[in-house]
Amino acid sequence: MDCGQPSLESAAADPRASGPCVIAPVRAVLRLRRRVWLLRKRRLLQLGSGSDTGTGALRPGCGSGALRGELDQPKFFTFDGPAELSSRTLRKRRRRSRVVLYPEASRKYRPRAERRSRAQRCLLLLAAIVGFQVLNAIENLDDNAQRYDLDGLEKVLQRAVFGQPAAVGRIVALLRDYLATHVHSRPLLLALHGPSGVGKSHVGRLLAHHFRAVLEDSALVLQYHSRHHCPQPRAAQDCRKDLARRVAEVVAQAEAEEKTPLLVVDEVELLPPALLDELDGFMQPQRSHHFHNAIYVLLSGTGGAEITRFVLQNASRAQPLRPDRVRGAQAAAEESEEELHASLRELLAREHPLWQAAAIVPFLLLDKQDVVNCFRDEMAGEGFFPEQARAELLASQLSYYRVAGREFAITGCKQVVAKVNLL
Repeated sequence: MDCGQPSLESAAADPRASGPCVIAPVRAVLRLRRRVWLLRKRRLLQLGSGSDTGTGALRPGCGSGALRGELDQPKFFTFDGPAELSSRTLRKRRRRSRVVLYPEASRKYRPRAERRSRAQRCLLLLAAIVGFQVLNAIENLDDNAQRYDLDGLEKVLQRAVFGQPAAVGRIVALLRDYLATHVHSRPLLLALHGPSGVGKSHVGRLLAHHFRAVLEDSALVLQYHSRHHCPQPRAAQDCRKDLARRVAEVVAQAEAEEKTPLLVVDEVELLPPALLDELDGFMQPQRSHHFHNAIYVLLSGTGGAEITRFVLQNASRAQPLRPDRVRGAQAAAEESEEELHASLRELLAREHPLWQAAAIVPFLLLDKQDVVNCFRDEMAGEGFFPEQARAELLASQLSYYRVAGREFAITGCKQVVAKVNLL
């Protein structure tokens, strides 16, 4: 088949001379492919129609080509028949053909059930963001409440106010709830009611002093006394305009500094109805939002008779009881306090609509031991030694209600300052 390198003259003389050198290899490849195909076809036909291969005998009429084909094929003994063997071979070839349909270089995908959804990732991210915002809000609440040092205020009230533990606890609790945030939908209105000398004005002065210290600006604390700022000869409308101007200036400055101001109004029972209407207007939701971020403390003697009657009727419940009766006495005391709040709210609602939005804090009567503590505290403040015997002697000069073996001061600690000044 090696034809060598043809010369140019021979190629020019006969162009077909180079044809056999190119076509001969192609024909050889075609003959090999056809022979392989014929061998495979013959093998399949022999497997389908061949006799028992275990005997090794030749079939009649088979030539040397058939014998050579059977000798070339491997012989294995099985219990399967020719039909089952041919079907198994065909089935095996079909299984092999399936592998060709999925080549190794193709891209494979996970089933949809195992694929992670993007919505789940977004949901986890949203939950993380919400959790972070909640933690940030809680930290802001703590920071806003710490600005006003309510723990220090509670200690000052407990140390300086005698005989009013329930009232002090309620005031501090209301202030904690309100001062937890800076933005509010309505102001906080505290109404301190009780008879004369039980400590209402004293609490108002302590609150004003504390807020001046923590706010670092005395202009954000307004103390309004009805007898001083609105005396009897002055016209009610002039007092109303003056009160509105003072309150507007305080709340505007507090809004600019992002602080909560304090407004204390003493002896509210002496205010004319026009000023009560003006105070009620500050509580309305249609007013500007900076009027809502404020604390109003109203000190009034209205309802003092109701509180006095309540204390005298329930004086026996404060006596020491056996351990098995303490729980029942506490439940009865809580029920009676709820009745007192309900009766005070009903009484005040008839006086003016302003009291309907107020958080009422009743101040109870002071017993003799509380009056003695008032004398000792005032004596120490005036430079005298707070001797117990001397304080008891001064306290015995006052008038008391005597019920069930207990003594309640009629005027409270109202005359303590005057008695100490005579020393």
